[in-house]
Amino acid sequence: MSIRLLPDLLVSQIAAGEVVERPASALKEVLENSLDAGSTEIRVDLEEGGIKLIRVADDGGGIAPEELPLALTRHATSKIFSLDELERVASLGFRGEALASIASIARVELTSRFSGQPEQQHAWKIGALDGVMGQVEPAALSRGTVIEARDLFFNTPARRKFLKTAATEYGHCDETLRRLALAHPGCAFTLAHNGRVARRYAVSDWQARALEVLGEDFAEVARTLDEAAGPLRLFGLAGLPAYSRAGRDAQYLFVNGRFVRDKLLNHAIREAYRDVLHHERHPAYVLFLELPPEGVDVNVHPAKTEVRFRDGRGVHQFVRHVLERALGKDMGISPVPMPEAGDLSFQRMRESSDFNTLDSRLRGNDEAGPRRSPSQGASESRPSTAAWSQSRMPLHSSEPSAYYQMVGEALGHNTSQESLRPEPVAGSVNRPVDVSTTPPLGYALAQLSGIYVLAQNDRGLIVVDMHAAHERILYERLKTALDSHQVASQPLLIPVVFAATALEMSAAEEGREALADMGFEIAAVSPTHLAVRALPAMLKDAEAETLAREVLQDMREFGISEAASQTLTAHRNQLLATLACHGAVRANRRLTLPEMNALLRDMEATERADQCNHGRPTWFQLSLVDLDKLFMRGK
Repeated sequence: MSIRLLPDLLVSQIAAGEVVERPASALKEVLENSLDAGSTEIRVDLEEGGIKLIRVADDGGGIAPEELPLALTRHATSKIFSLDELERVASLGFRGEALASIASIARVELTSRFSGQPEQQHAWKIGALDGVMGQVEPAALSRGTVIEARDLFFNTPARRKFLKTAATEYGHCDETLRRLALAHPGCAFTLAHNGRVARRYAVSDWQARALEVLGEDFAEVARTLDEAAGPLRLFGLAGLPAYSRAGRDAQYLFVNGRFVRDKLLNHAIREAYRDVLHHERHPAYVLFLELPPEGVDVNVHPAKTEVRFRDGRGVHQFVRHVLERALGKDMGISPVPMPEAGDLSFQRMRESSDFNTLDSRLRGNDEAGPRRSPSQGASESRPSTAAWSQSRMPLHSSEPSAYYQMVGEALGHNTSQESLRPEPVAGSVNRPVDVSTTPPLGYALAQLSGIYVLAQNDRGLIVVDMHAAHERILYERLKTALDSHQVASQPLLIPVVFAATALEMSAAEEGREALADMGFEIAAVSPTHLAVRALPAMLKDAEAETLAREVLQDMREFGISEAASQTLTAHRNQLLATLACHGAVRANRRLTLPEMNALLRDMEATERADQCNHGRPTWFQLSLVDLDKLFMRGK
């Protein structure tokens, strides 16, 4: 077969296959051009989901009349002119393929009025059909640019067959507009479909725009974050685990204003949510990552939704740690610092404050101030927990001896079951609670069905799932205790040998020291085989080959030391979560008021206490206003 040059139209149609997958893809490219032109107001009109018509009108700087033909020519752009500019490109579009690709598979008309020539009396327009451009002609337009693309894929029927229904295609276009509206709150957007206005986004700040796009439900459970480290900045809204969803439809991630789907960033986000989110659920978030343009390569894919970071490991750690800190702050609670690691042995935990003192205070014999009537307790503010940290009392359970033995082994303590159990505490009588100066989660009133703790704070009623709350407390304490000890290594009686890839062989060689620090010993026994001679003692019962492959794979993806730490942490946390679940108080176990209050104080002093290890909420607040509505008071 002879080699021939492809016709220009066919080349453009092939390029369109990469750039224009469906109407939403064409809409994205046109909208990005409008934003790059400095637009502050954009109107989008669609017909039949964008299949019949996509019309975008903006108030941007416009295009000079002599450059209109170039705008529809392949590889013609005003965004970059050198390799140096390509490596630090800051605009949304830069390839110069979008309009030419759209013009090869649709009937396109481009009208623009160039703001750079004030003396210009009118606008100009140009049309294109089958990749053939018409003449530049005068047109009527007050400002900006209008692009119309009609009958998408009219000349490529094979591709048109792959389009979905008009409703489905409209849904994709709507989502495209939402993403760009989130990233550019300084621009107003209007979306109309089949002649009816469907959405309007007014000019606002990023927080207001995010809440407008995702709705009030998200606003009530979103945690605001904004942190910077060197050239990196991450800000946005992260939904609490209790707001998790069945799908990924509420996940918006932007890098320098560009919506992306990045495996590295998605992994960092999953790691941050790992301890607090149910494994079958997905978090909701709107996150904006900013870094110097030269630190990220956006020239990876024609659709520009994939990026590559020059310091992927640093970006991964930064995003993960910022999110972990944000999720670790209890909603409405200011956690007090955790005790020093040396104070976290279970022998020390069993040492409690004087129960009689707390019981006396609960009975009303030790007034901290004047009483406040329930109607006076509607203030939304919560006092700091620092003043209440002195009365913290650890809560213990009377579980089978196997649990205590497992905890002792994990912590490296030779501690018996009896030494871990608390001293018996006499029950106390339920008396009125002084809410004049209550801690954030208030004081316990009673236990409901052996499952829930009812407490009163200055806002109203608190309902606590005692097992879920105690599970989180134990889990965080176990992690902190283990973090203070060096990981011990357990040699294998018989080394496990397995066939390894070249990448696994190199990762094991380069990361030998890091692996040893984490308790692993993995070495080559031949050019194609690795031997696992030792594992971390805590994971001695794990499947050696599977564990080793996971560590080596993470090394290649996230860096040597970080990968070993992540894999070990994942397995360690899984073990500790199991221990905490078995050790937490069980349903139908009666608690005294001092024990209930000890649980509340420990919750206030524990990070991520709003949800258990599986992502379920641990407590809810019913304000006096909510209760008044339930009983129709004042009506």
